[in-house]
Amino acid sequence: MPDEGFTELTGPRVALRRFHPGDVVTFVAYRSCEQVARFQSWDAPYPREEGERFIREIARDHPDTAGEWFQFAVALRATGQLIGDCAAKPQADDPRQCEIGFTIAPDHQGRGYATEAVRLLVGYLFTGRGKHRITAYCDARNAASAALLERLGMRREGHLRESTWAKGEWTDDLVYGLLRDEWQSGSW
Repeated sequence: MPDEGFTELTGPRVALRRFHPGDVVTFVAYRSCEQVARFQSWDAPYPREEGERFIREIARDHPDTAGEWFQFAVALRATGQLIGDCAAKPQADDPRQCEIGFTIAPDHQGRGYATEAVRLLVGYLFTGRGKHRITAYCDARNAASAALLERLGMRREGHLRESTWAKGEWTDDLVYGLLRDEWQSGSW
């Protein structure tokens, strides 16, 4: 059964929640940062109209739509301040498998917030949503993202050479994976 009523997951310092209309300015600001957009699918500057459209549309979605990304707002638990987002995309042909991604605003990087947010997301997907396998892809040049995935115990399963055409060039992708049994056993 889809989690149509999803509202929030909380960790010690961050919460994953639905986006609110008041998040637009912060959302557009960090997505407009060249450093943040470098390894992402969007270009900087990120248009405000696109941010407004995105937040309006995501309000109608839920985390279990096979083949579709669902973005979770990452907020500081103490203040509610938006500091980034993470996402999950159940596979269209087998929704027991799910791809994840994440983005944190530059002012909040290097403090463990992304690790906590992605750990919350992985726990939710395995425990609350019954996923069997979680994967993540990152640009091979994005050392910080690769390090975070490895810190979470995700296994590097591949290096895809020049597999993505992005921003005018062919880029390599690293592929990571984690099984529910590995997560439950704590072997990660």
